[in-house]
Amino acid sequence: MRERRILVVEDERTIAESVAARLRAEGFTVETAGDGPTAVARFRAWQPDLVVLDVMLPGFDGLEVCRRIQAGPPDTTAAVRAHRPVPVLMLTARDDETDLLVGLAVGADDYLTKPFSLRELAARVHVLLRRVERAAAVAPAALTVGDVEINQAERRVSRAGVEVHLTPTEFDLLVHLAGRPRTVLPRERLLADVWGWAEGSGTRTVDSHVKALRRKLGADLIRTVHGVGYALEVQP
Repeated sequence: MRERRILVVEDERTIAESVAARLRAEGFTVETAGDGPTAVARFRAWQPDLVVLDVMLPGFDGLEVCRRIQAGPPDTTAAVRAHRPVPVLMLTARDDETDLLVGLAVGADDYLTKPFSLRELAARVHVLLRRVERAAAVAPAALTVGDVEINQAERRVSRAGVEVHLTPTEFDLLVHLAGRPRTVLPRERLLADVWGWAEGSGTRTVDSHVKALRRKLGADLIRTVHGVGYALEVQP
C-alpha cells in the first residue's frame, strides 16, 4: 500500500514548510504549491489523497482552487469523481462565518483558522482520511429517505431525481442523519460520529455543514432543534 499523499497549498513559505515537515513526520508523502494555478495543475497530475489549502493565494484564491479540483478536469465524469472523494482542509486567516460557508459551498470539508497548532492540523488530517477510508470500506446498498436517494457505494446523492454534488464530509453527515430519520441527533454526537472529535468545541463546524446541505438539497430537509441538534425530515 502506497503512502498517502497530501498536497499543501500555501504561499507563505515558512508556514508551508512547517506544515509539510509535520505531515511528513506523520508518515505522509507531501508536496507543496504556492499559488492557485500551480495547485490545480499539481493536483491533477499527482492525484493526492487530501489537500491542505490556504484561502489567500496569488494567481487565484483558494476558493477557486477548491472549486476547480472538486469539479475535476473537463473530461472527468461525476461518476468517476464520486468513486474517489478528495477531502479538503481549508486554512483561513479570518474567523468569519461568511468565509467559512463559502469555503464549504465550493467543496471544502473542514477548516482551521490561523494561527493554528500543527498538532491540531495533523489530527484533522488523520480524521478526514480515516472517514474517507471507512466509507470506502463499507459500501451498502442505496438508501432512500423520502425523495432523497443516496447511493453509498458510488457516493452519489439525488433529490427528486436531480443529482447533487456533495463533499465527502457533507455526504457522510447526510448518511448519518438519513440512517435515523426524524431522530434528533445532538451536535456533540454528530461531531463524534461523523468527524471523530471527542470534544464538543467544534459544534460550529456541524452548523456550517448543515447550512451547506440545506443550500444544496433544500431548506426543508433538515430540522433544527434549538439547543440540541438536527433531524432529517422525511418528505412525502
